[in-house]
Amino acid sequence: MKGPAIKALERWEHEVTDLGVHTDTEDADFPDIAQLVCDEIRAGRADKGVIVCGTGVGAAIAANKVPGIRAALCHDVYSAHQCVEHDDVHVLCMGAQIIGIKLAEDILSAFLNAEFSIDEHFRRRVAKLADMEIRAAKELLETN
Repeated sequence: MKGPAIKALERWEHEVTDLGVHTDTEDADFPDIAQLVCDEIRAGRADKGVIVCGTGVGAAIAANKVPGIRAALCHDVYSAHQCVEHDDVHVLCMGAQIIGIKLAEDILSAFLNAEFSIDEHFRRRVAKLADMEIRAAKELLETN
């Protein structure tokens, strides 16, 4: 699915940095790929990231472990735009074993064309997510 997704992104004139494996024989660990994608976003070299793996579940878990990143597993178009509009998601995760290429393209398009809502209640909720992250980091430091 990665190849067709990259082709669609390039066709839509998005700049693509491929941080994944490049052959069928290379071993790929989703936490490593998620870290690389999230590092690009945190460093300001990318606005959004896309991770494709078998189910997308592990990639979403891994990306959400990175401070300041919000990732969503999306296998439908509604969730793909809603996660950006309501939750200011940075990383889209999809499962190549779950959905087909056409649906993946529709999901990519919805994700990339969505914008975070200006509605106060969505912004307030996302701020609370950031507060939860800060609180958890402080607790972790205190226990170590």
